[in-house]
Amino acid sequence: MITVIIPALNEERTIGKVVQFVKEMQSVNEIIVVDDKSIDDTVQVAKDAGASVITSTKVGKGASMRDGFLVSKNEIIVFLDGDIDNYPPETIEKLTAPVMKDEADLVKATFEREAGRVTELVAKPLLSLLFPQINHFSQPLSGIIAVKRELFKKVTLEDNYGVDIGILLDADLLGARIVEVNIGFIKHKMKQWQELSFMSREVARAILKRVTQSSMINLDSLEIINIIRDQMALAIKEKLSSLKKMIIFDMDNTILNGRFIDKAAVTFGFEEELVNIITKNYESFLITKLIAGLFKGKNIAHLLNVVEDIPVVPDAIDVIKELKKRGYIVGIISDSYDCIANHIKNKIGADFALANELEFSQSIATGEIKIPSFFIKTDKSQCNHKFCKSNAMLQVADQYGIGLSNTIAVGDSEYDICMVTFAGIGVSFCSNNIVLNTIADRIIETKSFKPILDFAI
Repeated sequence: MITVIIPALNEERTIGKVVQFVKEMQSVNEIIVVDDKSIDDTVQVAKDAGASVITSTKVGKGASMRDGFLVSKNEIIVFLDGDIDNYPPETIEKLTAPVMKDEADLVKATFEREAGRVTELVAKPLLSLLFPQINHFSQPLSGIIAVKRELFKKVTLEDNYGVDIGILLDADLLGARIVEVNIGFIKHKMKQWQELSFMSREVARAILKRVTQSSMINLDSLEIINIIRDQMALAIKEKLSSLKKMIIFDMDNTILNGRFIDKAAVTFGFEEELVNIITKNYESFLITKLIAGLFKGKNIAHLLNVVEDIPVVPDAIDVIKELKKRGYIVGIISDSYDCIANHIKNKIGADFALANELEFSQSIATGEIKIPSFFIKTDKSQCNHKFCKSNAMLQVADQYGIGLSNTIAVGDSEYDICMVTFAGIGVSFCSNNIVLNTIADRIIETKSFKPILDFAI
């Protein structure tokens, strides 16, 4: 069977049609949309169309392709663009036939349209000089491919516009069998002029990088250093900015029937190390840093498998859907990790997720973590904590002109006390914390969010 992976960024207008098109293919039994932290309805549209959705660990198509590949199960992988709504009916069949017949390891799609400016002005001239053996490919920058799993795990994925040409060149350097098939006519978004300079530079860099590889030159001094994002963006949909009501949920032991870190400790066998970190350190910032180190070497698929084993509150999806109908912005603020919080956001249909940024390189956790600035105390903070979830709540509310009096906060632990205190309605959810239960406006004692609908008017 075949897996189809669709990297997507703000493709709400087309992603549903792409997923529906793929679902009609009997040979496909796995459809994965990898969302690059879109701020529109891409995630919800993809889910509604029937795709599995994960959030990329890092901005960029290369990271999205890698993340999707790690989660995928099949031996034949197809990558499609999410911004095309008129794929010819035989697209997947044409792409996969040479691979299924063992006539090719990589199949690149060509299609009937004018070649892009970067292809003609940069890629083609460089390839003719440096890699003449593959200069016959009419559209070397095409991202529509079918590939064998065994080959794909060997290629190096760039985190920028050089990813598609890099796959082609790596496959050639590995001695893979590569063919190009014409899938017919498609409409494809052309890059804006302001993007061409950056795109040209990255395509050229990817090609020249492979030249050094093919010449057996040591790359230690030439390796491109990926720039880790400085801070997590507040990825909340712009179209919701006019709404004046918001509800924020904690994740661990609130949306989830358990804590991610506890489940991970059991799964990965670092229970003793976790206990030592918590009992021997008193500074929350240091504890957060040390715990992140326990994930070093684990890839994104490992982490997502852990959280998938933790059930969510049974009626979470239905209640959140109703809250959104009532005009609420629905979000998650967690002191866990953004890759996990975003995955749960996608799963339950929330609008945004804010959490600490677990860092990845090549989709592998480095053991490092960034505490985003939205958790840090400012002159607008309403508590004295250096790091607090209530600060994130304030920033979100301020961004969209929502008064805290029109905000509901739902949590279960001492780390939610400030958030629950300063929200218009604070909800203690199945909590054993005496202080939280005392200051909360409402207390829910059963694992159900349905009671929220009684006062979330």
